[in-house]
Amino acid sequence: MTNLVGMTRERRRATVGRAGVVWTFAWLMALLLVTDSLGGENRRDLARDDGRSRGSPRAPVTLIEYSDFTCGFCVRFFRETWPRIRAHYVDSGKVRFVYRDYPRASEGPGLEAAQAARCAGDQGQYWQMHDRLFGSDGTLATREFQQHATTLGLDRDAFAACLRDAPYTREIFLDRKEGYNLGFRGTPGFALVRTGESREESPILLPGALPFEVFQEQIESLLKRVKGEREG
Repeated sequence: MTNLVGMTRERRRATVGRAGVVWTFAWLMALLLVTDSLGGENRRDLARDDGRSRGSPRAPVTLIEYSDFTCGFCVRFFRETWPRIRAHYVDSGKVRFVYRDYPRASEGPGLEAAQAARCAGDQGQYWQMHDRLFGSDGTLATREFQQHATTLGLDRDAFAACLRDAPYTREIFLDRKEGYNLGFRGTPGFALVRTGESREESPILLPGALPFEVFQEQIESLLKRVKGEREG
């Protein structure tokens, strides 16, 4: 690991610059592997609001995450990158953030955690459960879901019944299909669109737990484009 402490200013700049080139190259290669395969007749409104959004509905840009609560890279994004995106763009009203489920397996803890978050959403606590699930260090099972429900003050009987009946299975797999059709084969994956986007406009796709600077570059570019078109 490179140690920047004790380097001259010029050497630090050169080292950081090389790291930036590596990140940019890796990001561009990742983008080449992802294609927008949604046909016009199959594309759902990516920026739709189904109650799982953060930020102002009037934000000009929407960032959609396709994610799995059991995914280590998704946890990394939640802990390291999401707080910076939230502070710089969501809390300022520039970006609206939307979460979509992409359980990597068709059964097991990833699917069960997605159900748990939606069941908490039935009681107005979707994001609170979402955040606790990503902060649970990979401990995802019915017992832990119930403990989170108790901490959040949910009706435990209603929550348990929702987990048992799994009423959101179809919607969860529709989310996953949407992400798959965009070209994502792993998690997390991100789509950046104008809020109220045209169905003919392709989203900007960002595959993987990329560094904040990559999101920043793409968000700023789209914000600038939207602003220019509105002023023009």
